[in-house]
Amino acid sequence: MSDTIEHSDTAVATRQMLAEAIAREGGRIALGYFRDRSRLTIDQKTSGQDVVSIADKEVETLLRERIAERFPDDGLLGEEYGLQEGTSGFRWVMDPIDGTSPFVFGIPAWCVSIAIMQGEAIVAGVIFAPTTDELYSARRGGGATMNGQPIRVSSEATLQSGVLGLGANHRIPSRVVSGVVRQLLDEGGMFIRNGSGALMMAYVAAGRLAAYWEPHMNAWDCYAGYVLIEEAGGWIIDPSNWSSMNAGGPVVVGSPGTRADLLRIVEANAA
Repeated sequence: MSDTIEHSDTAVATRQMLAEAIAREGGRIALGYFRDRSRLTIDQKTSGQDVVSIADKEVETLLRERIAERFPDDGLLGEEYGLQEGTSGFRWVMDPIDGTSPFVFGIPAWCVSIAIMQGEAIVAGVIFAPTTDELYSARRGGGATMNGQPIRVSSEATLQSGVLGLGANHRIPSRVVSGVVRQLLDEGGMFIRNGSGALMMAYVAAGRLAAYWEPHMNAWDCYAGYVLIEEAGGWIIDPSNWSSMNAGGPVVVGSPGTRADLLRIVEANAA
């Protein structure tokens, strides 16, 4: 292995460790608000279903500050405060609270999601679920773990024997989602939606869900989940097919036994 690759591996591993630490730190702040939601102030973004809380903003501010302290030349992209360009070749892509709607309504299906990019490649991802104290972490070529223990996608699940995680939003025509759901049910499958796409992607990596589909996601919602799933032995549709990282795009991922059927169903109901 060359010195350049060794240096790169060390740089990624160091950032992964920081991502794990700050995901936990930010998650503790969010959990405090979750347990005492009377302290929350909530604003609408585009609609009553698209909201942001003071907790989202406070956690992202913390993440940005902690990253800047250690890696001031890294770029930052977050849901709440947008893009800050860097010069190091590394970029952090983060969602301080993925699943804000469940969060503000007291449903424990939310998480902190942090991905690390080197150039155009997603090289590490961390997802922390504070309500269950589960830390999912992966580094390209280094495997995927949950609380330090290796995880793998299901080796046996199909769309008929497992459960599909499903996401939906108002950016895509409702007929797309309803068509996938109808065909999935007609073919003997079942789905679940918990309100956090990042967390459901972590569940795919851990073998809990067979696959995950959402017709449109933003980069900060799914980039960490991509590397988790690949390092856990699953498959993804590469987001390089999106028109741009900032535009977002469809997310289709899963365990090996789901690929053919899920892609067929999604394609049959495409917008």
